[in-house]
Amino acid sequence: MKQLWAPWRSSYINIKPQHRKRCFLCSALKDNNDEKNLVVARGKRCFVMLNLFPYNAGHLLVAPVKHKADLEDLSQEEIQELFGLTIKMKKVLTRILKPEGFNIGFNIGSVAGAGLLSHIHLHLVPRWGGDTNFMPVLSGTKVISQSLLDLYRKLRREL
Repeated sequence: MKQLWAPWRSSYINIKPQHRKRCFLCSALKDNNDEKNLVVARGKRCFVMLNLFPYNAGHLLVAPVKHKADLEDLSQEEIQELFGLTIKMKKVLTRILKPEGFNIGFNIGSVAGAGLLSHIHLHLVPRWGGDTNFMPVLSGTKVISQSLLDLYRKLRREL
């Protein structure tokens, strides 16, 4: 039997249920330790952070600073900054990781895959040909070979 070593997943598995209910986006902003919380960029109204449990290397979250649940709750200024940061980070990810494509979108509602219902955020996910292979299909396991901290530091240098 082969083993896939992924120790970073234990921090997610070991999160107590009462702590999962907290807004991790708001917690990351309040802490002001951007490297520890993987906050890559802060704007006036929105910010960008690496997803701690990514679908793919370079998976970013772009969110408003204010705790808002849905698109229609956002002001025009927040919408403009959110999409401006998304475009900027897409360019940076393209330079650093050279993906062949991107998935960009919102998961609104639990049936749509939202893990955090109360704070809207956009997912910016780099994609490569073959990045979905037999591992997720046969074993429910996604292999991500990029260190989050290394990528965080590369992204910060590029900004």
